[in-house]
Order: sequence, then structure tokens, then C-alpha cells
Amino acid sequence: MIHYMTTQGLGQPWVGNELNIVQRSGIPFRLHAMRRPEQKLFESPWAAELNRRTNVLYPLPPIGLILSMLAAPFLFGGRFFAALGEALFGPRESMRARLATLAHLIVACHWARTIRHEKVSHIHSQWAHSSGSIGMYGAWLLGKSFSFTGHAADLFRNRAALKTKIRRAEFIICISSFHRDFFLKEGARPEQLEIAYCGIDTSLFSPMQRQRAAGERYRILSAGRLVGKKGFEYLIDACKVLADRGRDFECVIAGSGPLETELKQRVTDRALDDRISVTGKPLTQEGIPAFMRTGDVFVLACVWAKDDDVDGLPQLTMEGMACGIPAITTRLVGNPDLVIDGKTGLLVEPEQVEPLANAIERMMDDEPLARQYAAAGREWVCERFDITRSLEPLMRRYRAKLGMGDAPVMIDLKEPLAAGRNG
Repeated sequence: MIHYMTTQGLGQPWVGNELNIVQRSGIPFRLHAMRRPEQKLFESPWAAELNRRTNVLYPLPPIGLILSMLAAPFLFGGRFFAALGEALFGPRESMRARLATLAHLIVACHWARTIRHEKVSHIHSQWAHSSGSIGMYGAWLLGKSFSFTGHAADLFRNRAALKTKIRRAEFIICISSFHRDFFLKEGARPEQLEIAYCGIDTSLFSPMQRQRAAGERYRILSAGRLVGKKGFEYLIDACKVLADRGRDFECVIAGSGPLETELKQRVTDRALDDRISVTGKPLTQEGIPAFMRTGDVFVLACVWAKDDDVDGLPQLTMEGMACGIPAITTRLVGNPDLVIDGKTGLLVEPEQVEPLANAIERMMDDEPLARQYAAAGREWVCERFDITRSLEPLMRRYRAKLGMGDAPVMIDLKEPLAAGRNG
């Protein structure tokens, strides 16, 4: 049995999509979550049943927590003292990380006590920070193997005990080549690392080229949660450059988030209200194909945010490409795996307004080239990022842990995966 430790279970689309594939691959697993999902992303019956069966840890029972701590030295013996020693004296990024991992060791003692009689073949954590700490210590206490998937904020903004997790992990799932290189620099062994892209169900997306009516404006699309790492401010400024050059276009930024008011004010300040709309509403999964078909180019100007957050591998860019719309994004983290500059789209450096405007203008002026990028992008996504294939390295690891052999599994996807999100 594979035990998954997550921050909020099916509250993140890639977790749900991955578990859907794990389930359809016939791999037995149990889902644990620190907290209940903050939003409902999945509506299919399998997700409702999985939500019902998820073991949610928080809020922790005070008496049970005290009992778990008192019992831990007797239940787990030397493994408890080894884990406690690491929590107290192991390498840490900051005092905050030290305190966080100590707290998560306490949580892990309680969690491990409650599942110690269950069949546990392996523990995998989605995210390398809080749930990664609980998963690592839980596996340590139970004497089981451990692995994790690292994304972005967990590796940079909220990093905690990463070197210890790398050292103790039997394997590490990298969601891009950038992540593989990052883990190698942090001390991982090459044989630990598996690239498994957070893919999409490409059968839900089909290409359809937009035909602009005479006099209709060129339409730029972007979407995602309205937060710093999406770089929407740079897209707005690039639109200002295009407007100053006399280009006729409109731009739609779909999504909601804390920067909505600030971004709308930026549009007004640059006198672009008649050209740019910020919807303030997240796209639903069902609505993504229709949204993408209204545009001539999809742009996601990802940046490394001031709070040290960054996108690992944005699925909305992937979904736009699967819909056959040419893509422009930045040369950052996992983006170059998806958008191969000059082949499957265009890359620009982050925070560079003029080059971003130039890239959009190039798509505007060279329609055959844009069509070429759109076709190549769709083909690339189907080849490398279809979730039935992209997760195979992880499935292979699980099958090995469970003694299921290495035979590929044919997966028939009949139910839609993620139901709605900001990206």
C-alpha cells in the first residue's frame, strides 16, 4: 500500500490528477491530508469517494497528541530518538524551518501511531515542505521508505530540512529538467531522480484555429491566479508598448486573486481600459478549451515573485498549447521543457517588457510562423505531457515497491480530471 501525505488532499489539481492515474493503474494507495481542501476542484464520483476516505490530520486531538508523544519512544524505539536528534540538530535553512520541522515531527509521531497497524509499503509526499516533513518523519518512525515530489514554493519560499529529505528519500520526483538540476546541486544522487511531468489529459483538448473576422482585433490571452509569480504586470506593460507602437489588439487576463485591484489599476494608469480586461473570475476546467479558442496567442509572463514563489510548470500554458494556440512564456524553472524556443513557441527572459512585446508582435505579424508553433506545441504536449504517459516513471517506482512487475499499464480515461481552478 502506498501512503500519500499531502497538504490538502484533492485541493490541488495535480494531486487529484496524479491520484486518478494511480488509481486507474491498479496501484493501492491511501490518501492523507494535513487539512481539508480549501476548494472543490473535482466533481466526479471517484473524487467524492476519495475525499470521503481521506485521512485528515488537522485539527489534531490535544489528548491524542500528548499520548502519541509519550508513547513514541516505546513504540518506535531508536528510530524516534534518531528522528528527534535530526529535528534538533540536523541542517536547517533558518530558525523558522527548525521550529516547523520540530512541530511536524510531533505531528508525525501522532500520525505514525495511528497507522502503525496498517499495511504501509512506502510513503510519498506531495510537496517538500510541511507535508514532506510529516511524510519523512512518519516513514522514519515506521521504518519505511520515503519519497517526495517538489514543486516551487516548497523548494524556495518555504524550504525546510531539504537536504535531510534528499538524503533520506529513496527517490525524488522532478516536475521538470530544472528541478532535476536543482536537486543535483542540493546533493541528490542521479539514481534518486525521476522526471515525471505534471501532465494533462490531452483528450479533453482539441485544436481549432481561430478565424478573425474583418476588422476584428488581434486577441492576446492570459490566465492564472492573480498573484505575483504570474507576471501579469509585465504583460500589461508589454501591451502598453504595443499600444504605443500603434498596434490594434485586445488582451484578456482570466483569473482571480489578491492582485486583482492592483492589476486593474495598472491597466487604468496606462490608459488601456479599452484594450485589457481582467476578469476577476477563475476559469473552470470545462471552460478552458472555449476560452483558448477565443485567442490568437497565449502569454504567461512568469517571474520569480518577491515572496520567493515561482511557478514550477504552469498547466495553463500546457492546456493552451493542447488547444492549438501558440504560446509565449518566460525562460524560467520548468517552462523551457514545455516551450522550446523557436520550435514549440517563444521564450523571453522574465521581467523584460520590450522583448515580451516584441515576441507578441512577432506572432501578430507572422501568421504562418504562429500556426507552425501552434501545431508543434500541440504535438509536443501530446507526446511529452499527456498524463497517461508523463507519470509512468512514478508508476514504475510504485510497481517496484509493491512487487507488481514493470509491465506498462493501459489507462482508459473516461472521466474529466480537474474541474476548475485558477492555475
